[in-house]
Amino acid sequence: MQRRAVTAVLAAATLLLTAGCSSGDGLDPDIGRSTSPGGAQSGGSESGASAPASEGAAEEAPPAKGSVKVVRTVTEGLKSPWGLAPLPEGGLLVSSRDEGTITLVDEKTGKQTEVGSVPGVAPGGEGGLMGLALSPAYASDHMVYAYFTSDSDNRVVRMQYDAKRPAGERLGAPDTVFRGIPKGTNHNGGRIAFGPDKMLYVGTGETYVTELAQDKKSTGGKILRLTPEGEPAPGNPFDSPVYSYGHRNVQGLAWDSRQRLFASEFGQDTWDELNHIKPGGNYGWPDVEGKSDDSRYESPVDQWSTDEASPSGIAYAKGSVWMAGLRGKRLWRIPLKGTKESAEPQAFLEGDYGRLRTVVAAGGGKLWLVTSETDGRGTPGGKDDRILELRVT
Repeated sequence: MQRRAVTAVLAAATLLLTAGCSSGDGLDPDIGRSTSPGGAQSGGSESGASAPASEGAAEEAPPAKGSVKVVRTVTEGLKSPWGLAPLPEGGLLVSSRDEGTITLVDEKTGKQTEVGSVPGVAPGGEGGLMGLALSPAYASDHMVYAYFTSDSDNRVVRMQYDAKRPAGERLGAPDTVFRGIPKGTNHNGGRIAFGPDKMLYVGTGETYVTELAQDKKSTGGKILRLTPEGEPAPGNPFDSPVYSYGHRNVQGLAWDSRQRLFASEFGQDTWDELNHIKPGGNYGWPDVEGKSDDSRYESPVDQWSTDEASPSGIAYAKGSVWMAGLRGKRLWRIPLKGTKESAEPQAFLEGDYGRLRTVVAAGGGKLWLVTSETDGRGTPGGKDDRILELRVT
């Protein structure tokens, strides 16, 4: 396995843009305060970025070696699944990129029930109906957020979910929260997640127009931070929706137990990345791919050759970031101490289930893992896509 030894050390903490975080909300400390990318939990400030705990406090590293056990196949026969949002009342909402539909999966029986179609989705290439997230006020507003490609752009909408309505009619009319994100055949980004601060984070791509990534006036090749209504979140570094820039194609967002944001990013021909995201940080694309000694750019926590990763979704559990690989067809475990690797990453499930798209932490060392064999790039004659339940350490 060809991997470059990582020598770069990222800064020890995210810049604190605002103070004050609620505590005692009963969340599993393994997954922090947000079950990215599906739902949001309470905690954090309404008017600033994620507020990490003091770096003066000692942090323990997880064991150098971890484990993965496939407990069961929850369901199979899914078509081009992309986003996954666990519902607090039970059930998993899954988006179909190419069909533009959302399906409810009973996590106990595997039964699939189509919730409804999302109007305006225009599938094509890597575009379509992608990330899902639940409103931070889901208990009262029952809003489901979705990122999709339309005829003209990529956008975020929200729809009210009503489980009491007939199958296929459970989604209300979409309300456009944010529009105008550049679209392309490829590199449309697509991951959305509510952070510990109850703000909406959006991973976008540069659609092969590389100069967009460094253009702070463009929303392509960025991580955006928005209010639930789609306005630039208070405390953003550029008084705009942009939170970080210089990205090629962001498809994974997750927070650790101290509310620090991490993101996965596709490289071009050389290095894929896992990054610790700082507000206002420049992550280098297209000037830099992977590690750099140039102080203008943030270096990744680690990097992988593109045939080992091509990462999409990530989750945080048991002291590690878990990263799903598409071309790499494996699940990576990256153990952390602070924002640094504490040991060499491990690869699991290599080739066992094909391309891996989305991974979501569910507390107590449990992960939901979504495969991506029906996205047009899967193994010819391969199996339909599925959701797996994993136990990890």
